[in-house]
Amino acid sequence: MSEPTTRPIHKIDVHAHFLPARLPDMAARSGHGGWIALSPGEGGRLTMSRDGEFFRAIEPNCFDVDVRLADLDEQGLAMQALSTIPVMFGYSAGAEDAHYLGSYLNDHLAEVVRAHPDRFAGLGTLPMQDPDLAIRELERCVRDLGMAGVQIGTHVGGRNLDDPGIVRVLEAARDLGAGVLVHPWDMLGAERMGRHWLPWLVGMPAESALAIASMILGGVFDRLPGLRVCFAHGGGAFPFILGRIEHGHSVRPDLVATVTSRKPREYLDRFWVDTGVHDDHAFRYLLELMGPQGICLGSDQPFPLGEDRPGEIVEHAGLPEEDARRILELEPARFLGITPPSERAGSPGGRDAAAA
Repeated sequence: MSEPTTRPIHKIDVHAHFLPARLPDMAARSGHGGWIALSPGEGGRLTMSRDGEFFRAIEPNCFDVDVRLADLDEQGLAMQALSTIPVMFGYSAGAEDAHYLGSYLNDHLAEVVRAHPDRFAGLGTLPMQDPDLAIRELERCVRDLGMAGVQIGTHVGGRNLDDPGIVRVLEAARDLGAGVLVHPWDMLGAERMGRHWLPWLVGMPAESALAIASMILGGVFDRLPGLRVCFAHGGGAFPFILGRIEHGHSVRPDLVATVTSRKPREYLDRFWVDTGVHDDHAFRYLLELMGPQGICLGSDQPFPLGEDRPGEIVEHAGLPEEDARRILELEPARFLGITPPSERAGSPGGRDAAAA
């Protein structure tokens, strides 16, 4: 029998959300509202509510492992990194209460990963409003629960990602070898975006742009070489306003270059963005800007703004096989700090096959 001419690409999705089917009663525990609760809905769904008001209905693939595994098989995904829904961060609550809920969510994700280590990786959540507590939970996630990293928000109570306390947590992540997925949440300008779903359509891209710009201009990447960080939704608006940021850096260094004199474009090799841009032209620009080595497959499943067919936008681009492999498998594995499935012993095209 002739050898296959190409090696299969084992797609790894770094950006997907998952919840337990039950949550602790945080309102009773904390003595105040503002927490998400789950209750049975129609058709096997669960209803998310906050203080009795409807927030979102979630399908079984958001909380049922068997349904999610069937989705992975149907979509041709080898592996998926699971993280909580950002509304669960709890950054505006007391740190101890946020830590309690986060630990519960992290323990649940760890159980899912332990049951299916070849299909899932875990990205934990942290009480970022308290750096000491966040670092303690980060260490537990990595050392005790075996997680690949954590997911954090684009800001913490209005503090951008160059805030000294946040940088301490990022430094701990770097030292532990943990990947950090940055997801927009609690979007700026929400008071002006009450209609048309604008917080999700406009606010989220703005949040991600602000987070990346804060880390670059605030010197975070200078201070933390080796930090593995990926920004959701293709980096939001950042790729498309980079020229403006760089121009401002040149013409008003007194205002923009107050921490680092390096041009913002020089930091593009210090982070990843995911593929979630929903537009073939936007993806081609992203590819030109970041290169395949700067992009990870990220679907944002299982929500309406996610990709129905993870990786389809990469396939539309007609890339050389090795560039597609880099985006769909190799860079996601590098971000997560794992061995790519195609390079594992016993995998099709892996080390055992190469040695045969």
